[in-house]
Amino acid sequence: MAWALVTPSSRGIGFALTRHLLRTLPASVPVVATARSNVSETKEKILSSLDVSGDQAARLDVRECDVLSESSIARLAQQCKEEYNDRARNKAAHLRLAFVIPGMLVPEKAPDKVDYDAALQTVKMNLIAPMMLVKHFSQFLPRKSATIVEHDGDDDDDGGNDSVDGTGGGGGDGRRRRSRRLLPRSAVLALMSARVGSIGDNRLGGWYSYRASKAGLNQFVKSTDIYLKMQSAENAMCVGLHPGTVKTSLSEEFWQSTPKEKLFSPEFSAERLIDVVVNHLKEDGRGKCWDWDGKEIPP
Repeated sequence: MAWALVTPSSRGIGFALTRHLLRTLPASVPVVATARSNVSETKEKILSSLDVSGDQAARLDVRECDVLSESSIARLAQQCKEEYNDRARNKAAHLRLAFVIPGMLVPEKAPDKVDYDAALQTVKMNLIAPMMLVKHFSQFLPRKSATIVEHDGDDDDDGGNDSVDGTGGGGGDGRRRRSRRLLPRSAVLALMSARVGSIGDNRLGGWYSYRASKAGLNQFVKSTDIYLKMQSAENAMCVGLHPGTVKTSLSEEFWQSTPKEKLFSPEFSAERLIDVVVNHLKEDGRGKCWDWDGKEIPP
């Protein structure tokens, strides 16, 4: 049995990713979403106005998790192991798709504007939290001896894999298109990075703590993927993702200065990121950072 994870999921990109997965993944794939609090309210909000069947809605499992607390992460991992990844009961059980997306931004414009406490919190949220999530959840990825069943979708799949470009945001023309696949070929551990985490692409400077934390995340992605290559061969990989400038609370300060066509809705970004992971990632793309349009971001 394959299952999916999105953490955290109560708002922004995580919220949109969870809703899109419920619309597109096979009905047999449970989706675990997390919130720091108000779990029932978060589940109700995720399912609100979502056109899915009863089975599709029932497989949404919202659990409590504080991504800044390792004990909370460990508790969630144990719950998921007992519910979805007990290989003593089901040898085929594995985490097929995980979006790890904690993030915060403090846009310092000069070194003397870096606040110690804010910088420390940024590193905790953008780097240490994903690191701890990978620590406790990478054990659920399939090993190299596992047999991965690939679910290909067609027009009549229960997943309802119709999608629309540009749902409520820039970057799309409203054309309907079909996702070619409902699950990725191999298990994917996707960590939310950012273009500004690229050292080679840094031409403007600034955003010291955010850039540094995302650059560190990219290094962590690479090291994790090397480990997964040894443990899982082609059955699992780790990648970084850049969602673009998305209209969420993290980027609110920059909405007015961002060209309309480059300011994406969470729904548009989520759809594109899932498309990249599910339909376009190949073996030679592992350990790298990819943007919402499927283009590689240099280290």
